[in-house]
Amino acid sequence: MGRYSRALAPAFADVAGVSAGRHVLDVGCGPGALTAELVRRVGADRVSAVDPSEPFVEACARRNPGVRVMQGPAERIPFADASFNAVLAQLVLHFVSEPAAAVEEMRRVLKPGGVIAACVWDFSGGMEMLRAFWVSALTLDPAAPDEMGNRRFGRDGEIARLFESAELSSVVSGALEVEAAYEDFDDLWAGFLGGVGPAGVYCASLNEAARNALREELRSRLGSPSGRFSLPARAWYALGRS
Repeated sequence: MGRYSRALAPAFADVAGVSAGRHVLDVGCGPGALTAELVRRVGADRVSAVDPSEPFVEACARRNPGVRVMQGPAERIPFADASFNAVLAQLVLHFVSEPAAAVEEMRRVLKPGGVIAACVWDFSGGMEMLRAFWVSALTLDPAAPDEMGNRRFGRDGEIARLFESAELSSVVSGALEVEAAYEDFDDLWAGFLGGVGPAGVYCASLNEAARNALREELRSRLGSPSGRFSLPARAWYALGRS
């Protein structure tokens, strides 16, 4: 997923209006795909980041020297009130246990007039790589989990409604379109073999024969690419002001 997150980060930072001179917080930073884009725009000394995973905190800090990276959940952000001009949450809200509490925390650390922005992949079908994987899995195994149908905030307007219910002002929403390139099908397939994320966990749970069958089903569904190819992805976003 990293190549998609890196492709998404500039587009997301654009719609959030991140520019030089602002202090910015990356909520749920993971290993730092968005953090790196924020550093390019405003400088490491004006970027902070938070994530509940200690390994991700360590990875983000290592990859982005000078950024203050803290461990903590979105529902309890470990920064002072009114610290940031912009608070961004890229591909995070569908993992958060209490989204309303997370938005309230993002508002707490935001300076008056600042912007809160969040985005999540379009799980209704706009994330082609995951859609093709899970359709392939369900074709071979009707008992496979339906990741595309069960994720919150993966449909148009869901994040905006969350922001409106939190009484953020000037809420706007829309779609961000990106794509990721692969050298060949094996480059794509290798990403599922590490056991990371729901797709990777499911793939790792299969025996060798079932895993090979899934590989061939997915390859066929993608048109049996023999060389370099790209897959599109769409994320829904919303932003609002304090």
